[in-house]
Amino acid sequence: MSVSEISGRAGRADWLRDVLPKLVLSPSFALVLIFVYGFIVFTFYLSFTDSRILPSFGLVGWQNYTRLFSLRAWDIAVKNVLIFGSLYILICCVLGLALAILLDQKIRAEGFIRTIYLYPMALSFIVTGTAWKWFLDPGIGLEAVVRSWGWTSFEFDWIKSSDMAIYTIVIAAVWQTSGFVMAMFLAGLRGIDNEVMKAAQIDGASNWALYRRIVIPQLRPAFMSAFVVLAHMAIKSYDLIIALTGGGPGTATELPATFMYSYTFTRNQMGIGAASATIMLMAIAAIMVPYLWSELREKK
Repeated sequence: MSVSEISGRAGRADWLRDVLPKLVLSPSFALVLIFVYGFIVFTFYLSFTDSRILPSFGLVGWQNYTRLFSLRAWDIAVKNVLIFGSLYILICCVLGLALAILLDQKIRAEGFIRTIYLYPMALSFIVTGTAWKWFLDPGIGLEAVVRSWGWTSFEFDWIKSSDMAIYTIVIAAVWQTSGFVMAMFLAGLRGIDNEVMKAAQIDGASNWALYRRIVIPQLRPAFMSAFVVLAHMAIKSYDLIIALTGGGPGTATELPATFMYSYTFTRNQMGIGAASATIMLMAIAAIMVPYLWSELREKK
């Protein structure tokens, strides 16, 4: 075999190694491009049309957005997502950090306790919503059980109250997600250099000062990751609300995701539904893009 044939075969083998992964991944890439980004662009286009029960291509400019921001239901949805999102993120971060610090003390049965904390995250939001709906129902849940024990004046009917129902969503969401946040913080704690902590302890730093001045500042990446994940989940929350309260009582627990579904598939206002979906996408992008940009800049 000549040198030219050997080099030709080697060149074809190198070409095949370069091309084969692209050929294998190209169908998945094409499907993602069409069914994710393609439909995002299509939804954005529908938000500028007079679409109702079916897509339409009659452009109406910013009319759907004007109507959207004039709807009281949308105002309630935005107010609710601000309440839910702020409490959800704050409580999950505080509780997750506290649980992570507890497990970082090398306690007994750490693996078992960590599994217990993480277990709720393995459940779907539908299961969580249904379970907490039963638990919070005054007729069969916590209130009924406590009253059966003799405390007949005990009341816990938040799920039936227009003013308090949104906080039941917070309770259920925190229960499901705080273990996941705990795992993120625990990974951050285990990555801190022990020599720095030992040096601070030798210098006489108290445990409070140690965590406040050394440990917590070094958990900034974990805090940022937790904030991005939780904010993203809060904005697009749908199945938990549907299973727990159905958006009620009335519209007391209406969120942008339930509003979008209602106006698109129940009230046959596809243009307004597409406009609300576009606003949700922009809100998520406003959180994700700066985070990704800062991460890429730090890597460079």
